[in-house]
Amino acid sequence: MVGTVEQTGRALPRRRMRIRESRVDRVFLTLVVIFLTFVLISVLYPLIFIVSASFSSTSAVIGGRVWLLPVEPSLLGYQAVFEHRSVLIGYANSAVYTFFGTIINVVLTVCIAFPLSRSDFFGRNFLMMTLVFTMLFSGGLIPLYLVVLKLGLMNTRWAMLLPEALVVWFVIIARTYFQTSIPDELAEAASIDGCRDTYFVWAVVLPLSKPIVAVLTLMYAVAHWNRYFHALMFLSSERLYPLQIVLRNILILNQTQEMAVEVSEELMRQGLADLMKFSLIVVASAPVLALYPFVQRYFIKGIMIGSLKG
Repeated sequence: MVGTVEQTGRALPRRRMRIRESRVDRVFLTLVVIFLTFVLISVLYPLIFIVSASFSSTSAVIGGRVWLLPVEPSLLGYQAVFEHRSVLIGYANSAVYTFFGTIINVVLTVCIAFPLSRSDFFGRNFLMMTLVFTMLFSGGLIPLYLVVLKLGLMNTRWAMLLPEALVVWFVIIARTYFQTSIPDELAEAASIDGCRDTYFVWAVVLPLSKPIVAVLTLMYAVAHWNRYFHALMFLSSERLYPLQIVLRNILILNQTQEMAVEVSEELMRQGLADLMKFSLIVVASAPVLALYPFVQRYFIKGIMIGSLKG
């Protein structure tokens, strides 16, 4: 056999070992597949229906003829959404809040999580206990409103950025990641070479922490993009409203008369209001759905390391 392999210059194919499943295992796996398929359909179908309805005609939407694929494809809903000034302003405001808010959140989280992960940081246990205490006993909405009011942040963009500039749960995840991924010996070697702490964090820690930075970026960005309750409490000017407030006005308050000024009354009666609801849901969800594939691998790796190790 050995001589045959040496003469031919290639090894014989190996047989794949396959564990024989019992009847109980096959029944259990079949039930699991059926259950997961049902869950997938129940989650995926509403998304497909919303997208299909947003690309259908008004008569098809109000007639209930949209089930799976678009009926009488049309872009009238998106045209009505993007032609209105308040929707564009809300979209721009949400982008501003998400971009700058995420930067503030990630910077503050890294700046406090990395020192807390170092064993030679004096008072880190007391500071960590103080942060965790705020998770167990928070002030509530009224103290938060009074703080924003006394600081003069009411009806300003800062009211959407500063009140929740730091989330303790994300600090814990980042701290655990730094403890398990950035050894103390690396910092000691950098200090021996004359590297300052700020440069060490910028040149060494951040390049090695791409997974957790991606996790923090995605979580904070999604929270900022979907936030509307703070806007209800702190904002009174429509020029500062995020997109979620505009979406709320359409879905809940049904304020579509103002948004259909340039559309004929006949189209409104045919269901333009419902068509705009579906279109606006797609428009509001598209940025987050487009961001996730680029950070998915970092997200999975970072969330596993940051939450389970240590």
